[in-house]
Amino acid sequence: MAKIKPNNFLDTVDSVFNDAKKQGILHLYAEGDQFTGRHIRIGDKNLFHFGTTGYLGLEQDPRLKKAAVDAINRYGTQFPLSKTYISHPLYKTLEDKVTEMYSSPVIITKNSTLGHIGVIPSAVDDQDAIILDHQVHWSVQSAAKLLKARSIPIDMIRHNNLEMLEDKIRKLASKHKRIWYMADGVYSMFGDVSPVMELMKLCNKYQQLHLYFDDVHGMSWIGKNGTGYVLDILKELPEQVLLFGTLSKTFGASGSVFTCANAKMYSKIKNFGGPLTFSAQLEPASVAAAIASADIHLSSEIYSLQADLVDRITYFNMLLSESELPLVEHNNSPVFYIGTGMPVTGYNFVNRMMKEGYFVNLGLFPAVPVKNTGVRITISRHNQKEEIKGLVEAMQYHYPRALEATNTTDKTVRSAFKLAVIEKGKIDTKHKIELNVHYANSIFKIPKNEWDGLLGEYGIFDWEGLRFLEAVFSKNKKKEENWKFHYYIVRDLLDKPILATFFTYSLWKDDMLAPESVSQKVEEIRKHHPYHMTSHVLGMGSLFTEGEHLYLDTSHPLWHEALHRLLDELEKLDRKFNAKMLVFRDFTKDEKLHEFFHNHGFIKVSMPDSSRISNLKWKDNTTYISNLSKRSRSHFRKDIEPYIERFKVVVTDKIEPSQHNNLFNLMDNVRQNNLGLNTFPFPKKIFKIMSDHPGWEFIILSLKAAFAKDGRELVVGVMFCYKNVDNAYVPAFIGMDYEYAKVHQVYRQLLYQTIKRAGETGFDKIPFGMTSAFEKRKLGAMAISQIAYVQSKDNYNLELVGMLENSG
Repeated sequence: MAKIKPNNFLDTVDSVFNDAKKQGILHLYAEGDQFTGRHIRIGDKNLFHFGTTGYLGLEQDPRLKKAAVDAINRYGTQFPLSKTYISHPLYKTLEDKVTEMYSSPVIITKNSTLGHIGVIPSAVDDQDAIILDHQVHWSVQSAAKLLKARSIPIDMIRHNNLEMLEDKIRKLASKHKRIWYMADGVYSMFGDVSPVMELMKLCNKYQQLHLYFDDVHGMSWIGKNGTGYVLDILKELPEQVLLFGTLSKTFGASGSVFTCANAKMYSKIKNFGGPLTFSAQLEPASVAAAIASADIHLSSEIYSLQADLVDRITYFNMLLSESELPLVEHNNSPVFYIGTGMPVTGYNFVNRMMKEGYFVNLGLFPAVPVKNTGVRITISRHNQKEEIKGLVEAMQYHYPRALEATNTTDKTVRSAFKLAVIEKGKIDTKHKIELNVHYANSIFKIPKNEWDGLLGEYGIFDWEGLRFLEAVFSKNKKKEENWKFHYYIVRDLLDKPILATFFTYSLWKDDMLAPESVSQKVEEIRKHHPYHMTSHVLGMGSLFTEGEHLYLDTSHPLWHEALHRLLDELEKLDRKFNAKMLVFRDFTKDEKLHEFFHNHGFIKVSMPDSSRISNLKWKDNTTYISNLSKRSRSHFRKDIEPYIERFKVVVTDKIEPSQHNNLFNLMDNVRQNNLGLNTFPFPKKIFKIMSDHPGWEFIILSLKAAFAKDGRELVVGVMFCYKNVDNAYVPAFIGMDYEYAKVHQVYRQLLYQTIKRAGETGFDKIPFGMTSAFEKRKLGAMAISQIAYVQSKDNYNLELVGMLENSG
């Protein structure tokens, strides 16, 4: 396997967003010369607006509008000075009123993103530690990661997992002055909330624990003076809690607000909070609108507005409870999420709703895991009950049709979100086209000739190679050394194969696809906790094999359907094993496959180039060298030819038991020194099974006595080679003694001796596999770009690895 190329995460997000833009879901432009909040005009059509975060509708309140216009006329469009020096005349009025709302001193910031960047580095000392909820808003995560430069440890827990949080608190308590847990009050996608009172109990139990809440989605629609969900639970702000609210969204103006009860900390942040000091201050119009809104929040009117919104939320909840729509989180917030599972289903559903006259948002990766795509609906005071009822009726009509149009089922969607499956009156669809799926859990149950005819061209996954792998990775003591094999052949009704592949269910290191710097940090933890950050994965092929693991006849008119049937079968396995990830791997670039996999909940992962010699014609060494490019010939004469005589080369198909430990250590040297491909070691019995298997042979490189340090001949390298049924010579794994590797060019010698051996014995293909493509190209191999498609149950592991990657 291979590590992710730099910037792959951004490339992945870019790819997801581009696909959504093509579907008419993202980067739209509202039209028209006015906006009321109840409707939004897109594509010459007025739609009922169920996507706003202005839940109380205050952004359309005439008092806020008038205040903004008056402020522009009096003070201009902006006040271009830093607040550190002087604030414009309206600022103090706003600060006084918002302070009255919270009963605690406040700091007004330009927006919440800049606010977090200003507050977090000021509040968190070098002796502190941070724990993030993995669904806390991106702006909080981004600001916290800046503290890596100060060597402040940052960890992460699964969403609202208090057991995991307490475990991490215990581990950090003896080493750190304060431990900060950062979370949202109300989460922006599913509308669920933080367990505030349970967190306060942890604060009482662990005096070092401090809480940092981003409650911008809890603002205004709940709480005394509309100060939000967190304060509605707490009633007053404890000293160990820092709180962010917003003056935009439901508040109706612009900016955000920070408050805390700790006077010393407040003073420190206000005196110098990074962008709080250097950023431009809010425009006069925004401050004036916020003052008008604060007056409403300080009056009894705010409770009438809240009650009006609650009435609409209650009505929507009642209608949803009478439907069979998969509501992901039952709550009383204005945010609702209807699961669609796969992006393609979400695209279809949203477009249907827009044609029906309703604007809703689509929740997409990275805000949610790709397989947890869904429709995000927000209820505001702009929405009237008749259109709320119409929305639910339209969703009930179009949801099953969106499922049917995209070859999925209600059961599949509910399984993705761990929702109860509806047994009676369930919404479901079935495949209209019948195909025959042959499943087996052992290669012995698959006809040898048929398998080799479909997947025997390259790699160690012809029939005999898989017989070898099943023997190696079964009946072992360690869980990482036991794999479950699953074989699939999909045929049409005339029994013609359309698709064939195999998957293994095995334990992966979560950082296996991460940069080497990440794995180095994680491996330090694994010295004491060997299974830290490991997960069971259902992956195409295996961790032992590389190459084109999928036979797919794309000329067959039912190839799409065959892939759908494979996904159905894998879904059954997933329900049985509950794997953390599903991985399709080792593909070359194919736009049709990319569209299929992305639409069905997979993200694309770039992998290092594979290398292959596809048409080896060996007459002798001289002829081989003459066929190389001029640069490669120069490389051969400089870095390979002068070292040939330093080695004794032995090719054997048997490994004596006395050699097992030495060769295992050489192979494990390479594994440990190549953490960019971070995997578990293989079982030691592999050498005996290799030696007994007719497909394997071993190129053993011994440094002659004259070149060794102690004057004795020494084995310094070995190539483990598999002879494929289709005349491919596969250098599967390599072992080296790193004390001698660089000085004597051991790696390059092994590559050359592999090509020489393959040519002399009549093989015409050498799939060199991934990594070191540059070195392999020098010897005549062709580089092939490789990608994989990954479907994760949640974003936790992805975010945790990304957090480690961004550390100092």
